[in-house]
Amino acid sequence: MTGEPGSRTAPLRPSDPERLGRYELLGRLGEGGMGTVYLARAADGKLVALKVVRADVLDDEFRRRFRSEVNRARQVPPFCTAEVLDADPDHERPYLVVEYVDAPNLSTVVEERGPLSPANLHSFAIGVATALTAIHGAGVIHRDLKPSNVLLAPGSPKVIDFGIARAVEPTSRHTDTNQMLGTVAYMAPERFGPDAGTEITQAADVFAWGAVVAYAGTGRTPFAADSPPVIAARILTQPPNLTGLVPPIRDLVERALSKTPTERPTARELLDLLLGATSDRSPELAAALDRQPALRVAAEEAQAATEPHASRHLTAAAAPAYLADVAAGETEPAARVAPAAGDETPALAAIGFCEPAPAAPPVAPTRGGRSGRIAVLAVALAVLVTSLTVAGVATGVLPLGRIGGPSAGGASPSATGATASAAPSAPAASPTVVSPPPSKVVLLDPLTEPSLWPTRDEPVQLATCGYDGGLVVTRGKQGPYRCRGPMDQYTDFIFSVDVRLLTEGSCAGMWFRFAQNAGYLARICPEGFYVATHGVNDAAEVTVLRTMPFITPIALDTKTRIAITVRGSSIALDRDGYRIGELTDATFAQGRIVLGIYPELTEHQPPFEVAFTNVEVRAITG
Repeated sequence: MTGEPGSRTAPLRPSDPERLGRYELLGRLGEGGMGTVYLARAADGKLVALKVVRADVLDDEFRRRFRSEVNRARQVPPFCTAEVLDADPDHERPYLVVEYVDAPNLSTVVEERGPLSPANLHSFAIGVATALTAIHGAGVIHRDLKPSNVLLAPGSPKVIDFGIARAVEPTSRHTDTNQMLGTVAYMAPERFGPDAGTEITQAADVFAWGAVVAYAGTGRTPFAADSPPVIAARILTQPPNLTGLVPPIRDLVERALSKTPTERPTARELLDLLLGATSDRSPELAAALDRQPALRVAAEEAQAATEPHASRHLTAAAAPAYLADVAAGETEPAARVAPAAGDETPALAAIGFCEPAPAAPPVAPTRGGRSGRIAVLAVALAVLVTSLTVAGVATGVLPLGRIGGPSAGGASPSATGATASAAPSAPAASPTVVSPPPSKVVLLDPLTEPSLWPTRDEPVQLATCGYDGGLVVTRGKQGPYRCRGPMDQYTDFIFSVDVRLLTEGSCAGMWFRFAQNAGYLARICPEGFYVATHGVNDAAEVTVLRTMPFITPIALDTKTRIAITVRGSSIALDRDGYRIGELTDATFAQGRIVLGIYPELTEHQPPFEVAFTNVEVRAITG
């Protein structure tokens, strides 16, 4: 966002700095437990929210905690959250830079206009549950969820200030033992009483979700009283006052406000229940969600990124091909619907799969320990010959099969039945050595241990991101999978990494200029590069831009240096220092880089495996 300060910005005070680092301060957005929040302008003219930590908490211990919490917060995908953009924990006044959202918070809206309508409340509950699902999925706990930390932005709510509260939580050096951060009315009972010193869990955020949603729907907190001590006592001993809420929201809020943390649903379970309930709700509620496509997409992306159940939420316009992919030894999904006799397309369940032909026997791992955690019954697949498409999602399913199929220049049906328009393949000409443009290193990671790319294990997705001589991405079924990595965004850059394809049918996936669930995709397979756009109009849309064949295929378990040079609308791909092909496309201007896997749609059986080492990003300077 660019422009000038809005009506929610107060003038700077004489004691306020005019600049911090490379940011020009324009005005005050507010003050809180962490410190002062300023509206600032970055060097590129973009408006950001810059939060300066208050001076009384500054010491070496604080800086260590602040640095750790910021690194965690930067891994949170921007699903109904304000994205963390930058931070300087070593500055004289440490600061954090996040996406600026020019929108009122929930407190302001309720005070000025009253409680939300039932349909808007349901959408709001979905948005905040989506944000918590993304936050918790990155291993972060908000710790200070309250109405002033939820902005009612157009399209979907935005949760702010996540993951930072711990860095400024009281210690014996900063405050006496009776002081606590956060707003009492939204604090879980385990944060009071004899167990108040124990580690806070994600269940505390779920309790806060229940209190915030109750406030949004009724205009009052569920344990309202005249003083914080009385509020705390009611939280510990009394049932919540939920008068005015109606099912299903009331039931979910009541469960979230349980006194016992283990009895509360997880954020992901809340999201599943809210979206599951949506299919049976009134036309008014369905229309409300239809008017908020960004919210719907964010919720589905958050579900895909966390995927605790072997189920997918489907609509008639988003039906998969016949897929069966259940982890060995786990219970079959409850909601499975087989095609009716004579039907050419599968029947749909509100939540579930379309039933395939009988599953094949489990596939034995081919590479020992790394694949040993993934055992599959099979992936039985029959491509639909209809125009049905599958909703593409953040780290799970993208509707793109083997790009550049047998028909040169034709469309290639995806592994899930979607169709992508393929550009003609580039000729397999002799590669040439090309001198790279002037650049400077902005990211470097040998990928020998968890650092910028953390480990991840998704049993139901049959996927892992782990380390064994490199970042090894394993997939126990067809379809892509992306590992969590840095959230830094780049415009013009050279993105290079060593790639090894470890099993038959495996292809590496490299997403770039990837933001808000859309960007470019480069797929590195034994026979060549495939370049596509992903998510131009919606999360399901994938369009092939160019196929670039290799003269010599990549051999299994052979290190290959892959480099992608992006400058303006020009995209070039190199293999081991040789230029393989180029294309021009101006669809995406900026975004982050992502590493993952994208198996081929072939006769090869899972598990699929690729490995990455020595990733480097260089910003082009000339």
